[in-house]
Amino acid sequence: MIDCGSLEYAQSRVLARHGQRAGELDWQRLETVRELAALLEVARLTPLAHWLAGIAAPAPPHRIEIALRTQWRNAVDEVARWMPLPWQAGLRWCAVLADLPVLQHLAQGGEALAWMHDDPDYRALAAVPLAQRRDALVPGPFAALARAWPAPESLARAWHAEWLRRLPQRPAVGDGMLARLAAAVQAHAAAFAGPGAAGQGWLLRRALQARLRLLLRRAGGGPALAFIHLGLTALELERLRAELLGRAWFARAAAPRGG
Repeated sequence: MIDCGSLEYAQSRVLARHGQRAGELDWQRLETVRELAALLEVARLTPLAHWLAGIAAPAPPHRIEIALRTQWRNAVDEVARWMPLPWQAGLRWCAVLADLPVLQHLAQGGEALAWMHDDPDYRALAAVPLAQRRDALVPGPFAALARAWPAPESLARAWHAEWLRRLPQRPAVGDGMLARLAAAVQAHAAAFAGPGAAGQGWLLRRALQARLRLLLRRAGGGPALAFIHLGLTALELERLRAELLGRAWFARAAAPRGG
């Protein structure tokens, strides 16, 4: 019998979940659907159905974002619970990756948009003046990023430093599966920010997906397997997000205006 909270249990659960992922035929079916309601109906007949809790048509884009972030956090927490206790803190920190774009916007002095005041994850930060945002960060789940707040471009590096701090074993540079995973993600981020990235977003994501799948096959039963699985999960969720938000924004633009 395999114990829950062991590497063997985590490996069995990750590989089982990986085998349940949506295939390209599922994605092709979604891509042919034009309206959000129809897209949700089709998606609920695929392995993507579990991501759709809390999403119904019509739905404004920010409500879809909230629901998907909730599902991401749930997925991270589930994988963390599969793993031995020493690895759980590093895994749970992965939930914050979904928040980095909004935090960077606010750290750069961006306006707290109306939907942020209605968002359970950001309303406290959005409610305070710009000069107080860093202090407002400290009591909450983003406290480890407070030091990087004056330099918004460094938030991703601050996230990575905190991730390393939470790991029971710091990955050696250039060696080991965790280091290879970090290198793959960092190379993807650099390519995404590069001058030739315009219009190449999905090609770059597919290249990262192929790299992560290769790492997954080579990871064996080591702890990196759980992190690689979360990377692939994030890419799947990001692809679904694009499909959902594309339909939601189209519906919003096409809706007749009052007055």
